[in-house]
Amino acid sequence: MNGYLAAQFSGAAVQGVSSGEAIRIVEDTAQQFLPEGYAVEWIGQAWQEKRIGSSSVTAFAFGLIIVFLILAALYERWSLPIAVVLAVPFAVLGALLALWVRGFTNDIYFQIGLLVLVGLSAKNAILIVEFAVMEVQRGLTYAEAAVSAAKLRFRPIVMTSLAFILGLLPLVFASGPGSASRQGIGTGVFFGMLVAISVGIVFVPFFFVWIYRIKAKLKKR
Repeated sequence: MNGYLAAQFSGAAVQGVSSGEAIRIVEDTAQQFLPEGYAVEWIGQAWQEKRIGSSSVTAFAFGLIIVFLILAALYERWSLPIAVVLAVPFAVLGALLALWVRGFTNDIYFQIGLLVLVGLSAKNAILIVEFAVMEVQRGLTYAEAAVSAAKLRFRPIVMTSLAFILGLLPLVFASGPGSASRQGIGTGVFFGMLVAISVGIVFVPFFFVWIYRIKAKLKKR
């Protein structure tokens, strides 16, 4: 057709290799061994994965923006949602660290897990910020309100988060056909939530006080 010759092949990644890694291996091999003028094109699920994978950063950014706007409407102010959104990078950092330790690739399944982390880590921060705002309205200082809210919500946050984290263990240690995709999602969310409740939850009260103090300084000017 129009001077082009095409051949179509189908296959699947072996056990323990994600689809994203398999696509990368095929492209590297084709670039190394195919003669000049030959190229590799993808169809079906592989084409969809490459297409969506390139937009993952945009989807993650929009996820953060939507969370911020919803919280701004909830609190009826622009400053407090920043304290919540600042807790998200801790969860993402934990997920990326786990990805590197386990030797997985940043494929579409892992990126879906990152979007899940945005909501989960923000949810924990919302509980602390919401109670801290109530304590400030009762007359406590910013620091006292943040500490009080952290103490009040620590046990509920840890209990619900641990229940969710333990439920992810079958995904983290999945085996059999399609296990790489389940491991990608499970590993990212599992370790991201661990970091979120062990490190991120400690910094949320600090962010709350920091935002309030900056806001107070701006009002004095």
